[in-house]
Amino acid sequence: MNVILRWLFDIAARFTRTLDWPLCAALVALMGIGLAVLYSAGNESPRLVMAQGARYAIGLVAMWALSRVPPKRLRAVSPLLYGASLLPLFAVLLVGTGRSGQHWINLGVFYFQPAELLKLSLPMMAAWQLDREMLPPRFATVLASAVIIAIPTGLILLQPDFGTAMLVASSGAFALFLAGLSWWWLLAALGGVAAAAPAAWLWLLRPYQKDRILTFLNPETDPLGTGWNIIQSKIAIGSGGLTGQGWGQGTQAHLDYLPEHTTDFIFAVLSEEFGWLGVATVLALYLFVIGRCLWIASEARDTYSRLIAGALGLAFFVYVIVNGGMISGLLPVVGVPMPLLSYGGTAAVSLLAGLGVVMAVQAHRPVRG
Repeated sequence: MNVILRWLFDIAARFTRTLDWPLCAALVALMGIGLAVLYSAGNESPRLVMAQGARYAIGLVAMWALSRVPPKRLRAVSPLLYGASLLPLFAVLLVGTGRSGQHWINLGVFYFQPAELLKLSLPMMAAWQLDREMLPPRFATVLASAVIIAIPTGLILLQPDFGTAMLVASSGAFALFLAGLSWWWLLAALGGVAAAAPAAWLWLLRPYQKDRILTFLNPETDPLGTGWNIIQSKIAIGSGGLTGQGWGQGTQAHLDYLPEHTTDFIFAVLSEEFGWLGVATVLALYLFVIGRCLWIASEARDTYSRLIAGALGLAFFVYVIVNGGMISGLLPVVGVPMPLLSYGGTAAVSLLAGLGVVMAVQAHRPVRG
């Protein structure tokens, strides 16, 4: 019996040796909290929990599979993955569907959001390109990287999906930043955005996007219309207090005051039911995940591994900041989900797959002699 148990243990150890267990523990905790909050926010529907659990399972399999691929192989296929992930972005402009644009492709069994692929393939491509050049990046290198970032960002803006476009662009920009990009470039980029803002307001932004910005500046101007979401979200957050109203006892979601309470605004549900203690716990888990990714990046032995692990960790950070700022009224509402809490499949799978790449950097790191 002991021999069989030892044999099974050895097999399990070989299959899971590439997983980073501290990172896995934090992710499992976040997914468990996410399913608990989803059960409450979804009117105690087992169907929602089972569907999201199945998506988590697919994401964990993808994470495990990618953790077993050495970064050298990931680097070699980065251009191919980048090019292949651009094709669905063209397809969604032709056959896509969505409430305010063309964001999803209906595959019959589920809806697929092509933009999510770029949250992984774009930083991989940017890291591949920067790995081939002398660092810190010179003008030609920065220009080439800007083109790599601009192509998918522009295609996503055509859907239109401003929030996802900015998240995708930031994942590539973080690779540039970690490569040693001069602060002068960042200041110039911010200046360019500020200079282009009036033109974007007049000719590029659609009416609903302008409404979101105006609502962000003063949601009380239309409390029963465009300002409803953020006002109800703030009420939910404020009513949670220190310890919350209790699991399943939140009123904003259960009485349907809070819209999108299983997706974009699920963090407001968590705030109302679990209070400041629940929020602090989840934020601590997020901080650990981000810090672990950056630690793995700092320990990487080659440029590609360092850039891809760091960029994916910082992209995770942007997810948390944007959604947290959105539901608390500190940022405009842009439809960005909270990682591993919001209901949705494509985002969860792509996020876990990206963390599998981070684990691959740690698992296949050469040992110093």
